[in-house]
Amino acid sequence: MTKSKRTLSAEPITTTITSLSHDGRGIGNHLGKTAFINGALPQETVTFKMTKKHSRYFEGDLIDIISASPDRIKPGCEHFGVCGGCSMQHLQMAAQINFKQNTLLEQLRHFGRVEPEVILPPISANEWGYRRKARLGVRYVEKKGKLLVGFREKASRYLADITACPVLHASVGTRLTDLNQLISSLIQFEHIPQVEVAVGDSTTALVFRHMAELPEADLEKLRQFGKDFGFHIYLQPNTPLPITKLWPEDQNVFLTYALTDYDLEMQFYPLDFTQVNGSVNPLMIKQALALLDPQAEDTILDLFCGLGNFTLPLARHAKFVTGVEGSQDMVERATMNAEKNNLSNTAFFAANLAEIPLAKPSWMKAQYDKILIDPPRTGAKEILPLFPAFGARKIVYVSCNPATLARDAGELVNQQGYKLKKAGVINMFPHTSHIEAIALFEK
Repeated sequence: MTKSKRTLSAEPITTTITSLSHDGRGIGNHLGKTAFINGALPQETVTFKMTKKHSRYFEGDLIDIISASPDRIKPGCEHFGVCGGCSMQHLQMAAQINFKQNTLLEQLRHFGRVEPEVILPPISANEWGYRRKARLGVRYVEKKGKLLVGFREKASRYLADITACPVLHASVGTRLTDLNQLISSLIQFEHIPQVEVAVGDSTTALVFRHMAELPEADLEKLRQFGKDFGFHIYLQPNTPLPITKLWPEDQNVFLTYALTDYDLEMQFYPLDFTQVNGSVNPLMIKQALALLDPQAEDTILDLFCGLGNFTLPLARHAKFVTGVEGSQDMVERATMNAEKNNLSNTAFFAANLAEIPLAKPSWMKAQYDKILIDPPRTGAKEILPLFPAFGARKIVYVSCNPATLARDAGELVNQQGYKLKKAGVINMFPHTSHIEAIALFEK
């Protein structure tokens, strides 16, 4: 769709909001066209300013609320509306979860033409301080005469001017001003474009990306910052060089999180993929295992297995679990985690799951009783043609994108003869429009 070149109206426009879009914007109507309005909620009458005019719809920003939704609440962050990290803090949590569940069901119907026989109760935990992985942008802004550290503004490439983040783990979210002051004091501050945050059960790591070599004076300030606030400090030179640990000066480069229900301790590198929400993750694993119901005689395939977040809990109950992951580094991490937890009934393979090779590896030729799959946002379209040969009775699909889950569900149900028995949402990302979901398919 192309944006019209007609002049945008400067006059406030009044409309009634009927629903929310998939990205959390209020949906109204203007001149017979749909209007997507930032900050507006269903059941509200609002005025808005038009920001973009397209051939079939408008976009706009909320100006005033004439009649408020009963679900509207005061946002928990002073930077809400400017920072693009969250889009739904103005909507009470029960309504957020209901929106996500309705979106999941609508997309299953629309893209997959399927409906679950049972809707699972939503999984939810901490609403604040939950985010254990994040990438903070760093930029000196000449016009403001100051350094900014944080997330981008809404629908913008510019960094938001924020001093705290209540959805970030408190070890970092309450220290953004201290972090800003640290970087501002460095000689090479203009050559640090980002800081990666990774939080384990007992340690918070900060990985400083630097595009130029840091002098010893800067390194000493980074060490002191780690000492003062209890951070582990890592350096990431301009790629493709690996990261190195600066502080503490020990050989332990890993962070850990425990899965106590399965007597597991998982090790991970600060830049490894781990689930963002540390309190929801064990609840999600528990749900996945309850749905898949691993038995002592089962052989199970775990696709997109990462560092073994599902694989190892499954291995506590199954005969054998095979994990497959695209990253060789993550395969090595999963293998290490299995060994450290004394699990000998697992095997891990590195494979590009977006393509099927002509010469199939051994794991691809085998049969499995059950499959767990946790693909990226693009889904699992390319690997699904192999599922009939795998012969699994049950499939549990964990998804971070309900649209691709719905598409793949259509393939499993309408082409491969599975039934969508259960589906539900996981509130992995409170206060955002991102939707995590889980589904059970059975032959």
